[in-house]
Amino acid sequence: MAKLIVIAAPSGAGKTSLIKALLTEAKHLKFTLSVSYTTRKKRATEEHGKSYYFISKEEFELMIKEKEFLEYADVFGDLKGTSKSWVENKIKNKWNVILELDWQGASQIKDVYPNAETIFILPPSYEDLKLRLNERGLDKKEAIEKRLVEAKEEIKEGQHFDHLIVNDKFEEALT
Repeated sequence: MAKLIVIAAPSGAGKTSLIKALLTEAKHLKFTLSVSYTTRKKRATEEHGKSYYFISKEEFELMIKEKEFLEYADVFGDLKGTSKSWVENKIKNKWNVILELDWQGASQIKDVYPNAETIFILPPSYEDLKLRLNERGLDKKEAIEKRLVEAKEEIKEGQHFDHLIVNDKFEEALT
């Protein structure tokens, strides 16, 4: 039977890198990653339909009204959500679906899919997280500070997940 797996972490903890590696190493297990919808502006390195579906706030609100999301949340001022029909179709076709979400989305998923597996990725330390956010060069200083403040709350919420993984040594965290 296909599984629904939710992976969450504070920004910079390495969840995206771990998910990419898992998708590459476990191709034979029929894993697929859901592509979320967002109202966030597209970064130069991102591709519409591959990184996210970049849509307007009005389009997003219409999708909420029409109950097209399995979960959605306001994340750092941008709306993000997961297509209900896409996930249901993949599971029906025996795909193991990975959702890359925050703790709010994971909580919403557990309400709808109580058997979903939830995994929370922790950084080795708060200082490591700060260093990673600064080194990746994706955000301005103010955004990094906001993410670091939010990370403390996210880590508290991570205690409610089924599994906690410390991403200290990448290969160990992957297994």
